[in-house]
Amino acid sequence: MIAKILPIWALFLGIGLITIGNGLQGTLLSLRGIIEGFSTLSIGTIMSSYYGGFFMGSILIPKLVKRVGHIRVFAAFASLASVTILAHSVILQPFIWGVIRFLSGFSFAGLFIVAESWLNDQSENDTRGKILSIYMGVNHGGFFLGQILLNFGNPEGYFLFILISILLSLSLVPILLTASPAPSFGDPEHINLNKLYNISPTGVVGAAVVGLTHGSLWGMGPVFVQKLNFGTQYISIYMGALILGGFILQWPIGFLSDKFDRRFVLNIVLWSSCALSLLCAFLPPTGDLVLLIGAFLLGGALLPLYSLCIAHTNDHLSRNQMVSASSTMVLVYGGGAFMGPAIASIWMVFTGPFGLFFHLCVVQFCLGIFFFYRIQKSPPVSLEQQEPLTLIPPRTSPVVACLTSEEVKDETDANFNYDNVDNQSPQKGTLN
Repeated sequence: MIAKILPIWALFLGIGLITIGNGLQGTLLSLRGIIEGFSTLSIGTIMSSYYGGFFMGSILIPKLVKRVGHIRVFAAFASLASVTILAHSVILQPFIWGVIRFLSGFSFAGLFIVAESWLNDQSENDTRGKILSIYMGVNHGGFFLGQILLNFGNPEGYFLFILISILLSLSLVPILLTASPAPSFGDPEHINLNKLYNISPTGVVGAAVVGLTHGSLWGMGPVFVQKLNFGTQYISIYMGALILGGFILQWPIGFLSDKFDRRFVLNIVLWSSCALSLLCAFLPPTGDLVLLIGAFLLGGALLPLYSLCIAHTNDHLSRNQMVSASSTMVLVYGGGAFMGPAIASIWMVFTGPFGLFFHLCVVQFCLGIFFFYRIQKSPPVSLEQQEPLTLIPPRTSPVVACLTSEEVKDETDANFNYDNVDNQSPQKGTLN
């Protein structure tokens, strides 16, 4: 097993550098925007621009990869991502930041699409699960380390911006020099959204709302902490606690979702997250440790919801539908994440910093009501028919859906006949 995974270490190293830079960038820009006197609403809009660019990139870049190849696309967008972060430190104007942030999201979509498709091409049926687990660890670990690096420089200066640019530039080296051949690539079309919603309304609506909450938390979390007059070090620790909670608690949550009715587990986790959001809204603003414990628990409940929504949708699909459906779910999640920071910033303008958590609570409460309605409409899938849950990092491109599939890849992963998928009906379970 080690002999099969070892040759792609360069890909993991490159992905690690990308995620470190990505994790540091989001928190740094939120903090620097406050320092420069940007309004809360402006920062929310800027943070939303990233997800708008990522969403558009996830749709358009696969066509570019198919036309000019992986290496050219990766080199081009690594360079663009490196330039955009430097531009933020030079042009300190909210509207320009929004445009640059959109280009940054578009660039990162290209980087993740190339890296994930390369990993998928190098994985076999007997190594796919291991590779996905390593990728998940690298993704979360890189994002966590990015928060820690916030302490290595002054957000008011240029050093951290230069550091991110260096990390993104260095990501080119291991990937472009890897001995692994560039993969073949097919434009990953997506199962029709209306079709997917008819199959699993709970999964589709859940993915959109979870994307909205995740985008709100990543985009406006640093703003919330800074508004409480905590320093840079505490902001990095707070964001790290969110990530660590999600990474640790996703394992027991995933285990329970495979052993019990997944809808029941999904509802328990959702309502727990809703309650924790409300609790965080009333925590004392001076309680350093209390706020961190709240962040850890909230991250632990909120972040695994995306994987649960994917798994719940898969419970209502045949195996040959799952790759295309998961790809569509990534886009649904991205659409929600695009709206999240802007909406959260409006809450924070009218209700103060803790409005972020009132926003999360209200959104999740509405989703919980919708879940309850769906439970009354249809019976659950039996435990025997439930698909094993695959833990998927939310910060991914649609290509990661192929990596989660245990089917024989070759032509199936790269050139799947999605038109036939849309004409099929689910092979198990009932509509939910």
